[in-house]
Amino acid sequence: MLRYLKRPMVHVTNILSTMAVEGHQRIIPKGRTFSVQYSLPKLPVPPLEQTLRKYLETCQPLLTEDQYMATEEIVKRFQSKEGPTLQKLLEERALNHTNWLSDWWKHVAYLESRIPLVVNVNPGTILPRQSYRGQKEQVAFAARFIAGVLDYKIMLDEQTVPVDTLGGKPLCMVQYYQLMNACRIPGVKTDTHVCIGPDNPDRPKHITVIHNNHIFSVDVYGNQGKPLSVDQLRTQLQICVDQSQSPATPVGVLTTMDRTSWGKVYANMAKDKTNKTSFENIQRSIFALCLDGPNPEADGDPVDLAATICLHGGGSKVYSSNRWFDKTLQFIVNQEGFVGLNYEHTTAEGPAIIGLCDHVIDYIERNRESWSAAANVQLPERLTFNVSDKNKEVINRANEEIDIAVEDLMFRSLFFKGYGKNFIKSQKLSPDAYIQIAFQLAYYRIYKQPCATYETGSLRRFQLGRTDTIRSCSVASLAFTKAMDDPSLSGTAKVDFLKKAVASHRKYTDETVSGQGIDRHLLGLKLIAVENGMNVPELFMDLSYKESTHYRLSTSQVASKYSSFLCFGPVVPDGYGICYNPQDNQLIFSISSFNNSPQTNSGQFSQSLTKSLLDMQTLLASHPQSKL
Repeated sequence: MLRYLKRPMVHVTNILSTMAVEGHQRIIPKGRTFSVQYSLPKLPVPPLEQTLRKYLETCQPLLTEDQYMATEEIVKRFQSKEGPTLQKLLEERALNHTNWLSDWWKHVAYLESRIPLVVNVNPGTILPRQSYRGQKEQVAFAARFIAGVLDYKIMLDEQTVPVDTLGGKPLCMVQYYQLMNACRIPGVKTDTHVCIGPDNPDRPKHITVIHNNHIFSVDVYGNQGKPLSVDQLRTQLQICVDQSQSPATPVGVLTTMDRTSWGKVYANMAKDKTNKTSFENIQRSIFALCLDGPNPEADGDPVDLAATICLHGGGSKVYSSNRWFDKTLQFIVNQEGFVGLNYEHTTAEGPAIIGLCDHVIDYIERNRESWSAAANVQLPERLTFNVSDKNKEVINRANEEIDIAVEDLMFRSLFFKGYGKNFIKSQKLSPDAYIQIAFQLAYYRIYKQPCATYETGSLRRFQLGRTDTIRSCSVASLAFTKAMDDPSLSGTAKVDFLKKAVASHRKYTDETVSGQGIDRHLLGLKLIAVENGMNVPELFMDLSYKESTHYRLSTSQVASKYSSFLCFGPVVPDGYGICYNPQDNQLIFSISSFNNSPQTNSGQFSQSLTKSLLDMQTLLASHPQSKL
């Protein structure tokens, strides 16, 4: 996710009074002027001819000449036949919706998907390691961490979170206001999502605390909505730890299953009144806090291990059962100073998450005194579940499946210290575009061919904006990757190829964040056809379309001023999932792949990326006067 964001102090008034019902989000102003949000433009529908031209351009480096010619004919037929009709229908939808894409995207990309959330959907985030050690200090730190989250929540409740801007223009802030009091609920055919907004008079007062697979409802507010002090929070957490010394039935592991399987178990278990009450308590809680023990002994980088435990829990014998992956926010605090979170992706992208995390780390590092003690604090309540023998069998199956998923993921972090954004900017190049071209070079050097590449592009310039795809593989990027290792070319020529590739990517990025991307437009044309009972157009059945959307590189920038990074799994079996945090003097990457794919290896890609970044720096530094 692009995050060149400045944060002026602009008061956000009445962003939303929200309750998601059956997956639909209602944005309801309450009378006071909400000038920032409602001054944002609506997401445009790009011109059809423009999208089809750019589609062909982005397919070209991935196809043979014969494949390209065949696809060109398919595009021509689409443009002359069903394309204009679908375009008109999509433009009519845009007139009748605040955002023609957002509701579709929420359902198609998330709620209707049946794959497991773990690795495939929910990102993990690892924060800087803390200095505490042992359970007593863990509980004390967790109390301060909760206080930091509540400090941020006060800003959400008062609707005074600073408004992000991009290029001096305000961005949609709705995602920030859907982080708390939110949860995904499994269904057999489709999931639903609940979110209790800051305007709701019945806002929750409790969080979910999970320790040793036991799940507790823990009040963090006392009388009249007063938050508990750090000492009171510590006492609440210690009560939970004291009451859960031996492991409980691992009900939480059910949230790691594919959504249909979990949906069936959920529907069955929710028939029991006790279970239903416990489920609803979790769903309504402000967030979840997972108190883990120490990480297991393992070869490799302990930071990599901690990051993967934030991503998937480590398996049935580690902490995958000490989770509730449906929860929009679940923070993870272990006994060795490793801190992170896992978040359910339905309503928000990484920048909203990192904005919250940066605030909490700031709060802790400033060592601020929390508010005074609240009165009439309710003791923690252990949530109980009645689990039938049949459902215990499902839990056993879930344990087996999560262990397979954990074993299959290969993960490497890369703290590249050769240089950071400062050097790239000194060359008058876009850091994000430069890094994306480095990905192209790293991949090409391993596989001797390019691949379809997804970079998350923000649409938050528009009301309810989410994302579109920045297609990073281009004619210009392929020309550079071929030129870089061509001994017949001069260094000056190679620099020209590099700068053209960076400029091409920057242009595509600017167009995408301005609502002129192609992938969400193409998706809209496909969905509007289905919605109107029409056949799926030939364009979407073309093997070239499938190749151009088979993202072997799925990438996202999520920047933080701290040495934090976000991580996620690949989106295709033979691909990589890469997230990066570019800082002034270092570049932080997380790289994932699947062990069962003989084509991919995260360690090999990390090495190729390191060499590519160093070689690009050497090239530029040795030709300082080169210009386009």
